[in-house]
Amino acid sequence: MNEPVSPFKGKTGLQRVLSAAGYSWAGLTAAFKHEDAFRQEVFLALLLIPLALVLGETGIERALMIAAVLLVLIVELLNSAVEAAVDRISLEHHLLIKRAKDMGSAAVMIALVNVVVVWALVLLG
Repeated sequence: MNEPVSPFKGKTGLQRVLSAAGYSWAGLTAAFKHEDAFRQEVFLALLLIPLALVLGETGIERALMIAAVLLVLIVELLNSAVEAAVDRISLEHHLLIKRAKDMGSAAVMIALVNVVVVWALVLLG
């Protein structure tokens, strides 16, 4: 059985890498422009990442602290993508839509708690 193929799937090699980088940049700029929470978390990352480089005593400590911060941005991007897709489908109040958005919000909260835990463990030993 032949499944339909996306017209966007034909690129290979360097062209694919360049296209993917362009799509990624577009996603980052859209999130920064349209998502208040993402903007706040970017500003937090701009503060915390240099701080991790100063406060971390080893490469592993610095990597853990920075990774925890970057994880928040990753989860926020995924949460925003889910919300945008759900809102595109329907703006009506529906239990499943609420559940999807609440779960995305919970994932962001857990990622933020992870930052606190990782940083505390690294800094307090």
